[in-house]
Amino acid sequence: MSKKPFNMNAMLGQQSAVDATRAAGRVTIESAQAIAQINQQATQELASMIQNRVSELMKTQDPKSAFEYVHAEVLQDAAKEITQYHNQLLQVLKSGNQELADIAEKMIQESKADLIHFVNEATDNAPVGSEAFVSVFKTSFNNALQNFELIRAAMADSFANFEKSVENVSSLSGQKGSSKKKG
Repeated sequence: MSKKPFNMNAMLGQQSAVDATRAAGRVTIESAQAIAQINQQATQELASMIQNRVSELMKTQDPKSAFEYVHAEVLQDAAKEITQYHNQLLQVLKSGNQELADIAEKMIQESKADLIHFVNEATDNAPVGSEAFVSVFKTSFNNALQNFELIRAAMADSFANFEKSVENVSSLSGQKGSSKKKG
């Protein structure tokens, strides 16, 4: 075992964490801005649609034809608008989720590499005669890394399941919209 001084790149690790936090913040802000823009656009379209429908409704004299108009056009248009709005929101969530998953994966890999480097340097600098302790420590550390990998895999599965859920909800809303058009 050699006697090397610790080469701790703490500043580099801290900068990496700061960069990852900034990237996650950027993704969150961009998603919030996209959702706000979608909400504003939906509100403007809804207001315009209501104004047009009310003016059309005022032109009808017969209550039965007014009811049929509301049922046939207004409700179908509203359902179509809601489906479109819902799909836009799901796309923003899906995109933001993927970026956050990528950021988390990068942070995990960097942290793992830094930790392995730190442990290797620490054990290389262990005093003579501590080989048994170093061996036990490295075995424990390797077991902890394996558990860490299991946790990382579970996190990746969680992100994938979220994405599948978003796709399922999106496809369900698309099916409901198309089934209403057929009927």
